[in-house]
Amino acid sequence: MSNPDTDATRRAYWTDQLEAAWRFMFEAVLPYPVAECGEPLVSLQEAAAQAEVVVQFAGRPHVRGLPRRHVLRDGQIPGFIAAAAEMNERGWILRVEDGYRTPEMQKYLGREPQVFDAVLQRVMWELGGQTPTPEFMFRRCSALVASVPKFGTHMSGSAIDISVMHLADPQRELDRGAPYLEMSERTPMDSPFVSAEARRNRQEISALMQRHGFLAYPWEFWHYSSGDAYEQVLMKSGRPAIYGAVSFDPQTLQVTPLAQPEQPLNSFDEIRAAIDAALARQAAAGGTR
Repeated sequence: MSNPDTDATRRAYWTDQLEAAWRFMFEAVLPYPVAECGEPLVSLQEAAAQAEVVVQFAGRPHVRGLPRRHVLRDGQIPGFIAAAAEMNERGWILRVEDGYRTPEMQKYLGREPQVFDAVLQRVMWELGGQTPTPEFMFRRCSALVASVPKFGTHMSGSAIDISVMHLADPQRELDRGAPYLEMSERTPMDSPFVSAEARRNRQEISALMQRHGFLAYPWEFWHYSSGDAYEQVLMKSGRPAIYGAVSFDPQTLQVTPLAQPEQPLNSFDEIRAAIDAALARQAAAGGTR
């Protein structure tokens, strides 16, 4: 039997954190100025091989079978290599789970069953079993999978999602309290619902990444970026972001700013259809847990 006090505390924390993330996205990042510098994207695999540092890269296809794009902006490469090298010195391996996302990737990742169903289950738990409206689901999903290109830093080519593995045992992950793409009250970086060891590992990884220019996104324990509006807002720099939402040519790696980056990627009708599909999957699997 669940403990009502514990459940209530976890629900309150989940609500508070996702509301804070919503405000960060829509009130701080969405209106933030961007002065796109036009730096090309650079292959992280090639950069790691040239620097002779040990880095892992997720190889499974992205949504809709699309290839993963493990790239960052040219100006971020020295920091990335330095972070990976310091991890190796500590007996760790930086594993890149995700890098640049095209508009198609970002749009459909938000509706990918693995992601959407997990968020929907948590939102229904938050609402005491009620099915959320599309508007409310949009609000919650926006904190975890950017719903607008302007604040989708993966679409800026300025962000990476990472795991950290043990150098002596490359298949064993460093404990951060949950695996990559956890969607729960354990997801925020400073979640109190993980062990002391996991919290310490999160803090040490974030400190290491920040030493090399990559700032942690407070509401996901795997997301790091630099040069974009996230960094400028979190650091209170007052400077325009130099990396904004772009498309890129995978042959030349040159970037082009996206038109209308403030437009949501998914409509409320699409979100309503995604909710219906997720509920159907839950029913087929035997109901909610």
